[in-house]
Amino acid sequence: MNYNSNFKNIAESYLFAEVADRTAKYSQAHPDKKILKLGIGDVTLPLAPAVIKALHEAVDEMAVKESFKGYGPYEGYGFLREGIKDYYKSFGVEVGADEIFVSDGAKSDLGNILDIFAKENTILVPDPVYPVYVDTNVMAGRKIVYANANEANGFLPMPDYNVDADVIYICSPNNPTGAAYTVEQLKQWVEYAHEKGAVILYDAAYESFITEAGLARSIYEVEGAKDCAIEFCSFSKIAGFTGTRCGYTVIPHALKKDGMSANKLWFRRQATKFNGVPYIIQKGAAAVFTTEGMAQIKANLAVYQRNAAVIASCMDELGIWYTGGKNSPYIWLKCPSGMGSWEFFDFLLNNAQVVGTPGAGFGKNGEGFFRLTAFGSEETTKEATERIKKVIK
Repeated sequence: MNYNSNFKNIAESYLFAEVADRTAKYSQAHPDKKILKLGIGDVTLPLAPAVIKALHEAVDEMAVKESFKGYGPYEGYGFLREGIKDYYKSFGVEVGADEIFVSDGAKSDLGNILDIFAKENTILVPDPVYPVYVDTNVMAGRKIVYANANEANGFLPMPDYNVDADVIYICSPNNPTGAAYTVEQLKQWVEYAHEKGAVILYDAAYESFITEAGLARSIYEVEGAKDCAIEFCSFSKIAGFTGTRCGYTVIPHALKKDGMSANKLWFRRQATKFNGVPYIIQKGAAAVFTTEGMAQIKANLAVYQRNAAVIASCMDELGIWYTGGKNSPYIWLKCPSGMGSWEFFDFLLNNAQVVGTPGAGFGKNGEGFFRLTAFGSEETTKEATERIKKVIK
């Protein structure tokens, strides 16, 4: 017996585990200090009333023989897939219900999708990047190349035709930087994918935060994307399902190579390794797309959007360069006074008792940058920004 030796090549300490460890040690040493957390991108508002109502109704259904549900469809119940299809249609994108696969979250799918791709594929990811994109490929022993996201390009790297890649990760609005691609910019990535015979894995988990015209809600707003892109999305950020767990992946029938359909490959993979999302959860998720549900969810999103604006305003007042803060719940700021990412983390923790996420944990290009999230309460966000102003001024 041998273990997968590729695990030796990933960092032993997951970024957020290190953040939690440092925060816990400070709290133990200073029990009198109130720590304000604007680090991990977890939501703080409860589920919408329409969702809670649907969850309760689904629980009651499970108590009655006539409506009890056992194993569900591997790809998700039709009522939820139709709801997702209609949601796409609301912002002008046509996808088929049979191209939608319901899962327990985008994070799972972004890792599991690798099962349908050959180990020999070269992976292109931006740097800085959400660690899951890198770590899951390192675990599989794949070659990874990087697209340089930096201050000069606004953390929105564009294709380099001198780089050959088979699988391309794009997250927009981006985690961690909050930067978002326009439809025209994504068109260049689709053209690159066609030229290289590559597939784009498009993470749209934060699409619900987009407010500006011209920015893409979906990769499928780009003509020609359906034969080169897979899209991942989640109920975690739009509807607060971080602890409830539900997401979905869209794989168009047009995405084929060498007579093999990505849609069919993914169905086969899911049927083999996944038993589907619980009926109760899917009923709650479907309530998100009702008229009542969307109104309640938009009210919750507005709270986070106001928080982002408060943090962005703080950075403006301090003269600190940043991306995000609009069209995203993240603010990606340049550490003041030339501080390193972890140096600034310790500075904020020790002097303002505010916790954020060091940019260095997202890749080498993240060094010298720092991420704050808008997912705290309005009170916490306002207090945190006031504390930051005092210690930086």
